[in-house]
Parts: sequence; structure tokens; C-alpha cells
Amino acid sequence: MRIAVIGCGYLGAVHAASMASLGHEVVGVDVDEAKIGALRQGRAPFFEPGLPELLASVDEGLLTWTTDPSQVAGAKVHFVCVGTPQMRGEFRADLRYVEESIEQITPHLAPGDVVVGKSTVPVGTAERLAADLEPTGAALVWNPEFLREGFAVSDTLHPDRIVYGLPTDNGVPTAAGEAAAAVLDEVYAAPLGEGSPKVVTDYATAQLVKVAANSFLATKISFINAMAELCEATGADVTALADAIGHDVRIGRQFLNAGLGFGGGCLPKDIRAFMARAGELGVFDALRFLQEVDAVNMRRRVRMVDLAREVCDGSIVGRRVTVLGLAFKPHSDDIRDSPALSVAAQMQLQGAYVTVTDPQAADNARVKWPDLRFADTPEEAAEGADVILLATEWPQYRDLDPTALGQVVAHRRILDGRNILDPIVWRSAGWTYRALGRP
Repeated sequence: MRIAVIGCGYLGAVHAASMASLGHEVVGVDVDEAKIGALRQGRAPFFEPGLPELLASVDEGLLTWTTDPSQVAGAKVHFVCVGTPQMRGEFRADLRYVEESIEQITPHLAPGDVVVGKSTVPVGTAERLAADLEPTGAALVWNPEFLREGFAVSDTLHPDRIVYGLPTDNGVPTAAGEAAAAVLDEVYAAPLGEGSPKVVTDYATAQLVKVAANSFLATKISFINAMAELCEATGADVTALADAIGHDVRIGRQFLNAGLGFGGGCLPKDIRAFMARAGELGVFDALRFLQEVDAVNMRRRVRMVDLAREVCDGSIVGRRVTVLGLAFKPHSDDIRDSPALSVAAQMQLQGAYVTVTDPQAADNARVKWPDLRFADTPEEAAEGADVILLATEWPQYRDLDPTALGQVVAHRRILDGRNILDPIVWRSAGWTYRALGRP
């Protein structure tokens, strides 16, 4: 099948390459010439494990990249994979890229084509876009994405669920919706054949799935970080607490890792847009709890700066601080709303002499915060440090040798912002070890 993918950022590039690897003929479209140029050369424009290998494995002729939206003509399926960032100064999602994408492809659509929305949008958006597409004879399906950065290729090729939001009449998919679903079944024949569950629902439910899932995950993270605040007040250990409650199968241990909290391009902006949309619908009270979820998350960053001040005898002014990690999570170069970069920048603004390092995200961080000092390795970054902060849980930071690292620092003080180090090992090597929510 000939497929068009509009938007070749993190979601779109992975989706386009994955669809081509399944044997479809795919054209990827984006306005960013540098990004398209890199993809044409077989280079991923961002760090994602497995994507370079996937790009190299696609059969010649099955995957092309262009900045010309007219090249979508002739495609049977058009995936809209553009971003929906947070509006500047507001909680609402900025839908301009989704709307522009639909406008660009509309002249090239034919009756029977299927437009597939994968972007995360406020509920009600699909209904409006479907009405705009009606004169073309193309059908709209809302097919939310559930990618985890660092695992995006696997999540695309082997999804844990596939959701179709179809046009319905009195709760029953319309004939056009059924036909569109049949086309998507062909597109996703491989994962469906492997047993990936398919959920068929209406537009509204499909648009809610992603934001509801992200809100639940954000709530779980902020819950354990709220418990970390109580643990600090009582001398309890939040890691042992998480282990204990995580054995309850109704709760589970995943996403109960106390620390600096969540960031990235999805969870923060999605829960804020969800609150904004609930307010527009007159049901803000239903999501009022997300205000505290967001607040708890942001307090973790402030608390980490305070902790650095505590271990440095009350002041970080003029202190040499090393921050290990800049990406919002390991196995990514994404610094969007990164707690690690936020804390590094705050300490710099408060007078510390901050040196940072990250195996993948340094170049992106250098563009945003050029005044920080950058080092290539943890050892280089730690030279002469008064305190070290582990801010992103990269495996190479978890496996650092405390004795060897202790030879290059000025003072053996480490703040474990992700609760991944063994306190006994580090304290035995002469380090002052502190972590959020641990005695």
C-alpha cells in the first residue's frame, strides 16, 4: 500500500520507517529541509536506539522523503504525525501544525482515501477535522500513538494495543468508518497478526485514550514523589516503600521510582492540555487533581536545588557542581521539559559553577543553555567538583566506580536524583550520599 506520513519528527520518522520495513511504499513529508536531508542520507535526525538500523534495512524504493506536500498524491493512507506543543503562556495544546497538515494534503486527497490522526489532540478535534475533510470523500480515523522514547521502534512494530477511532452513528461505526478500518487492518496486518489487541471505538474515546494514559502515569509518578516528601519528614525510605506497595498486583512497581520527576514532550504538556480542555467543557473539577500532580512534579526540581545547598553547607554560590545527565530520560537526546536540565540551569542562575555531561543530549542542551560548561565524560565533568548530581538514569552513571570518581572531585558528595545508586557502596567509599525521599 502507498502511505504518506506528514511530519517527520520523532513520531513520524519512526512511523514512516517502520511502515516501510513492513513492505509498504512510504513517502515522508516535512517542512524542515535539514531533517529531510538527513533522512534522505539514511541518518536519524535525533537519537533513538534502533532507528538508524531500521532506516538502513528498508528495501530501496520503499521509503522516500520530501518537503513537497504534493507528493502525497496517490497515497491511500495519510498519517498525520505532527507535534501539538503547549501554547506559549497557556495550558492549551497548539493545534496549528495539525491544522496546517490537513490543509496541505486536502487538495491531493481522493474519495476513499484514509486520513489517520496520530497526533495527541484535545477531545473534539477529530470531529471538527472530519467535517473539514468531508467534501474530499476521504475518511478520518483517529489512531493515537503510544511510543516510549528509547523503545519507539519496538513500540511501533509490536504495539501493546492499536486503537481505531471511527466515525459513528448512534454508537455504531458508519459504512465509511468500517471501510477505513478495513484499510488500516491491511496497514497493520503484521502486528495484528502477532496478536496486538485492536480497540475500535468512537472519535471522542480514541482522543481521550492517550491523554488519559499519560495522566494516569503522571499521577503514579507524582504519588510516589509525594510519598518521598513524607519520607523526608519522617525518616522513612521511599525506595523500600515503593518496593513494598509495588508487590500489590493492583498497584505494580512500574512508575513508582521517586526522584526528579517526569519531563519530556508528552506527559507535562498532555496533562496541562487535558486540564485546559476539561475547563472548556465545563468539567474542570474532574481533573482538578492534575494540578497537584503537576505541582508535585515541579517541586521535585526545587527540592533538588535545596538539597544541593544543604550538602554544600548552606550555599551553592561559587560551588563547583557537576550534573550527570541532561535528557529527560535515558536512551534519548530529548531535553524538552527535562528535569535534569532545569535543575542544572537553576543552579547556574543561583551562582553555582555548573558543569554538565550527557552521552546523547549535550548538543541539544548546548543550544538552549550555552552558558553551561559541557564535558564529554563523567570523570571530566567531575574534576574538582564540590557536589555531583545524578540527574538522568543512564546505565553508565549507575555503574560508576565511586572510588575512582572520588579521586578527581574536591569533595565526595553525591546527590542521587533518580534513586538508582547503592547508598551503602557509595558511603563505604567515603561519599556523602543524599537522595530524594531517603534517610
